[in-house]
Amino acid sequence: MADVTFRPHNRTIKVRPGTTVLSAARKAGVFIRSRCGGTAACLMCKVTAEPNSRIMTMQPKERLKLGPLAEEGVRLACQAVLQGDSVIHVPEDPLKAAIRRRLEQQEEDTLW
Repeated sequence: MADVTFRPHNRTIKVRPGTTVLSAARKAGVFIRSRCGGTAACLMCKVTAEPNSRIMTMQPKERLKLGPLAEEGVRLACQAVLQGDSVIHVPEDPLKAAIRRRLEQQEEDTLW
């Protein structure tokens, strides 16, 4: 079994090696956007892994889909297969980020 931690949620679960990051996230109750059912068609499930994470080497299909992002360490959660202990960084959902920024702005405006 492998320990997988999702940041910034700070949720850690145990999964079997061979599990995709997307499947592990669902098991952990961590939302990763995806529309294609795990076929690498929508490119919405981008995540990054810490350097010491044990994830299978990127396959050509994933590398082709990601283009230059692949060189920056971005992975598709539906294609990245866990092999051992890993720490995965899940970006904030764009809608939630927009709402958070708006609320922060409103809070800041009321202070003045």
